[in-house]
Amino acid sequence: KFEKELSYRIRQDILVKPFTSIFDASINPTGYINTLKHVGHCGDGYEWEEELYGRHMIVVPIAIPDFLIERELGYMKGIMGANFWYYCNNKKSVLECGRAALKAIESVEGVITPFDICSAASKPETNYPWIGPTTNHPYCPTLQNLLGKESRVPKGVEYIPEIVINGLDMESLKKAMKVGIEVMLENENVLGISAGNYGGKLGDYKIHLKELFP
Repeated sequence: KFEKELSYRIRQDILVKPFTSIFDASINPTGYINTLKHVGHCGDGYEWEEELYGRHMIVVPIAIPDFLIERELGYMKGIMGANFWYYCNNKKSVLECGRAALKAIESVEGVITPFDICSAASKPETNYPWIGPTTNHPYCPTLQNLLGKESRVPKGVEYIPEIVINGLDMESLKKAMKVGIEVMLENENVLGISAGNYGGKLGDYKIHLKELFP
Protein backbone atom coordinates (compact mmCIF):
# COMPACT_ATOMS: atom_id res chain seq x y z
CA LYS A 1 0.00 0.00 0.00
CA PHE A 2 2.80 2.44 0.87
CA GLU A 3 4.45 1.89 -2.50
CA LYS A 4 1.19 2.61 -4.33
CA GLU A 5 0.38 5.73 -2.28
CA LEU A 6 3.91 7.04 -2.80
CA SER A 7 3.55 6.54 -6.54
CA TYR A 8 0.40 8.70 -6.54
CA ARG A 9 2.32 11.53 -4.88
CA ILE A 10 5.18 11.23 -7.35
CA ARG A 11 3.01 10.99 -10.45
CA GLN A 12 0.56 13.74 -9.53
CA ASP A 13 2.82 16.19 -7.68
CA ILE A 14 6.38 15.77 -8.99
CA LEU A 15 6.44 14.13 -12.41
CA VAL A 16 4.08 16.80 -13.76
CA LYS A 17 6.39 19.66 -12.74
CA PRO A 18 9.00 20.83 -15.29
CA PHE A 19 12.64 19.80 -14.84
CA THR A 20 12.13 17.55 -11.81
CA SER A 21 13.99 14.36 -10.92
CA ILE A 22 13.97 11.99 -7.96
CA PHE A 23 17.10 10.49 -6.44
CA ASP A 24 17.49 8.10 -3.53
CA ALA A 25 18.72 9.98 -0.45
CA SER A 26 17.88 7.35 2.16
CA ILE A 27 20.12 6.77 5.18
CA ASN A 28 20.52 3.15 6.28
CA PRO A 29 17.23 2.15 4.59
CA THR A 30 15.04 -0.66 5.87
CA GLY A 31 14.38 -1.73 2.29
CA TYR A 32 13.94 -0.50 -1.26
CA ILE A 33 11.01 0.23 -3.58
CA ASN A 34 11.30 -0.62 -7.27
CA THR A 35 9.88 2.44 -9.03
CA LEU A 36 9.46 0.93 -12.50
CA LYS A 37 6.00 -0.61 -12.05
CA HIS A 38 4.10 2.34 -10.56
CA VAL A 39 6.10 5.32 -11.85
CA GLY A 40 8.47 4.30 -14.63
CA HIS A 41 5.67 2.86 -16.73
CA CYS A 42 4.15 6.34 -16.99
CA GLY A 43 6.28 6.32 -20.13
CA ASP A 44 3.73 3.87 -21.55
CA GLY A 45 6.47 1.49 -22.61
CA TYR A 46 8.70 4.18 -24.13
CA GLU A 47 10.67 4.67 -20.89
CA TRP A 48 14.22 3.38 -20.70
CA GLU A 49 16.88 2.77 -18.06
CA GLU A 50 20.27 4.44 -18.08
CA GLU A 51 23.28 5.06 -15.84
CA LEU A 52 23.25 8.79 -15.08
CA TYR A 53 25.01 10.82 -12.37
CA GLY A 54 26.43 7.59 -10.99
CA ARG A 55 22.89 6.25 -10.42
CA HIS A 56 20.70 3.66 -12.14
CA MET A 57 17.91 5.87 -13.49
CA ILE A 58 14.61 5.39 -15.29
CA VAL A 59 14.02 8.02 -17.97
CA VAL A 60 10.33 8.78 -18.54
CA PRO A 61 9.83 10.75 -21.78
CA ILE A 62 7.47 13.69 -21.28
CA ALA A 63 6.65 16.86 -23.22
CA ILE A 64 9.26 18.87 -21.32
CA PRO A 65 12.13 16.33 -21.55
CA ASP A 66 12.48 14.33 -19.38
CA PHE A 67 11.47 13.00 -15.97
CA LEU A 68 14.19 11.01 -14.20
CA ILE A 69 13.70 8.72 -11.23
CA GLU A 70 16.16 6.36 -9.61
CA ARG A 71 15.19 2.71 -10.14
CA GLU A 72 15.29 1.93 -6.42
CA LEU A 73 14.30 4.29 -3.61
CA GLY A 74 15.19 3.40 -0.05
CA TYR A 75 12.67 3.69 2.76
CA MET A 76 12.91 3.72 6.55
CA LYS A 77 10.61 4.23 9.50
CA GLY A 78 10.12 7.67 10.97
CA ILE A 79 7.72 9.78 13.02
CA MET A 80 5.11 12.05 11.49
CA GLY A 81 2.82 14.73 12.81
CA ALA A 82 4.92 16.79 15.22
CA ASN A 83 3.44 20.28 15.12
CA PHE A 84 3.12 23.71 16.61
CA TRP A 85 0.65 26.55 16.10
CA TYR A 86 1.38 30.27 16.14
CA TYR A 87 -1.27 32.88 16.83
CA CYS A 88 -1.31 35.99 14.63
CA ASN A 89 -3.46 39.08 14.17
CA ASN A 90 -2.63 39.87 10.53
CA LYS A 91 -1.97 38.07 7.24
CA LYS A 92 1.53 39.46 6.82
CA SER A 93 2.66 37.83 10.06
CA VAL A 94 1.22 34.48 9.00
CA LEU A 95 3.52 34.38 5.99
CA GLU A 96 6.60 36.21 7.24
CA CYS A 97 6.83 34.39 10.57
CA GLY A 98 5.98 31.06 9.00
CA ARG A 99 8.63 31.39 6.31
CA ALA A 100 11.25 32.39 8.87
CA ALA A 101 10.44 29.32 10.96
CA LEU A 102 10.54 27.04 7.92
CA LYS A 103 13.96 28.38 6.98
CA ALA A 104 15.25 27.67 10.48
CA ILE A 105 13.80 24.15 10.43
CA GLU A 106 15.55 23.46 7.11
CA SER A 107 18.86 23.55 8.98
CA VAL A 108 17.88 20.47 11.00
CA GLU A 109 18.93 17.22 9.35
CA GLY A 110 16.44 14.38 9.09
CA VAL A 111 13.18 16.37 9.07
CA ILE A 112 10.72 17.76 6.54
CA THR A 113 7.75 20.14 6.71
CA PRO A 114 5.28 18.45 4.33
CA PHE A 115 2.72 21.28 4.26
CA ASP A 116 4.99 24.29 4.85
CA ILE A 117 2.53 26.79 6.39
CA CYS A 118 -0.67 24.87 7.03
CA SER A 119 -3.99 26.66 7.37
CA ALA A 120 -6.34 23.70 7.84
CA ALA A 121 -6.11 22.63 11.47
CA SER A 122 -7.98 19.35 11.89
CA LYS A 123 -9.22 17.03 14.64
CA PRO A 124 -9.76 13.25 14.83
CA GLU A 125 -13.44 13.46 15.84
CA THR A 126 -15.81 14.16 12.96
CA ASN A 127 -19.46 14.13 11.97
CA TYR A 128 -18.44 12.69 8.60
CA PRO A 129 -16.09 9.71 9.18
CA TRP A 130 -15.81 8.86 5.48
CA ILE A 131 -14.06 12.19 4.88
CA GLY A 132 -11.38 11.65 7.50
CA PRO A 133 -10.13 14.46 9.77
CA THR A 134 -12.30 17.59 9.61
CA THR A 135 -11.85 21.18 10.73
CA ASN A 136 -10.83 21.81 14.33
CA HIS A 137 -13.82 24.10 14.87
CA PRO A 138 -12.94 25.51 18.34
CA TYR A 139 -9.84 27.06 16.77
CA CYS A 140 -11.53 28.63 13.73
CA PRO A 141 -11.54 32.44 14.21
CA THR A 142 -14.66 32.93 12.07
CA LEU A 143 -16.68 30.63 14.36
CA GLN A 144 -16.05 32.58 17.57
CA ASN A 145 -19.48 34.21 17.71
CA LEU A 146 -21.29 31.03 16.74
CA LEU A 147 -19.48 28.84 19.28
CA GLY A 148 -19.41 31.31 22.14
CA LYS A 149 -17.69 29.78 25.18
CA GLU A 150 -16.76 26.67 23.18
CA SER A 151 -14.39 28.75 21.05
CA ARG A 152 -10.72 28.40 22.02
CA VAL A 153 -9.49 31.34 19.96
CA PRO A 154 -7.79 33.93 22.22
CA LYS A 155 -8.91 37.53 22.07
CA GLY A 156 -7.25 39.51 19.30
CA VAL A 157 -6.19 36.43 17.33
CA GLU A 158 -7.33 36.33 13.71
CA TYR A 159 -5.19 33.49 12.32
CA ILE A 160 -3.85 30.21 13.74
CA PRO A 161 -1.40 28.68 11.24
CA GLU A 162 0.24 25.34 11.91
CA ILE A 163 3.62 23.91 10.97
CA VAL A 164 3.75 20.12 10.78
CA ILE A 165 7.08 18.29 10.96
CA ASN A 166 7.95 14.71 10.04
CA GLY A 167 11.31 13.24 10.97
CA LEU A 168 13.50 10.20 11.34
CA ASP A 169 13.58 10.26 15.15
CA MET A 170 12.39 12.13 18.23
CA GLU A 171 15.66 13.98 18.71
CA SER A 172 15.45 15.52 15.24
CA LEU A 173 11.79 16.45 15.70
CA LYS A 174 12.38 18.13 19.04
CA LYS A 175 15.29 20.11 17.66
CA ALA A 176 13.24 21.21 14.64
CA MET A 177 10.29 22.27 16.78
CA LYS A 178 12.54 24.24 19.11
CA VAL A 179 14.38 26.19 16.42
CA GLY A 180 11.10 26.94 14.64
CA ILE A 181 9.43 28.21 17.80
CA GLU A 182 12.49 30.25 18.79
CA VAL A 183 12.19 32.20 15.55
CA MET A 184 8.51 32.81 16.27
CA LEU A 185 9.25 34.14 19.75
CA GLU A 186 11.49 36.83 18.26
CA ASN A 187 8.54 38.39 16.41
CA GLU A 188 6.21 40.70 18.34
CA ASN A 189 3.37 39.92 15.93
CA VAL A 190 3.19 36.34 17.16
CA LEU A 191 0.71 36.51 20.03
CA GLY A 192 1.14 32.96 21.27
CA ILE A 193 2.40 29.45 20.60
CA SER A 194 0.49 26.20 21.07
CA ALA A 195 0.22 22.77 19.48
CA GLY A 196 -2.29 20.12 18.48
CA ASN A 197 -2.68 17.69 21.36
CA TYR A 198 -6.01 15.95 20.68
CA GLY A 199 -6.05 14.53 24.19
CA GLY A 200 -3.18 12.23 23.31
CA LYS A 201 -5.41 10.27 20.92
CA LEU A 202 -3.16 10.49 17.88
CA GLY A 203 0.02 8.45 17.66
CA ASP A 204 2.40 6.79 20.07
CA TYR A 205 4.71 9.76 20.53
CA LYS A 206 4.20 12.96 22.51
CA ILE A 207 6.34 16.11 22.49
CA HIS A 208 5.38 18.60 25.18
CA LEU A 209 6.26 22.19 24.37
CA LYS A 210 7.40 22.92 27.93
CA GLU A 211 9.99 20.15 27.63
CA LEU A 212 11.60 22.03 24.75
CA PHE A 213 12.08 25.14 26.90
CA PRO A 214 12.86 23.93 30.44
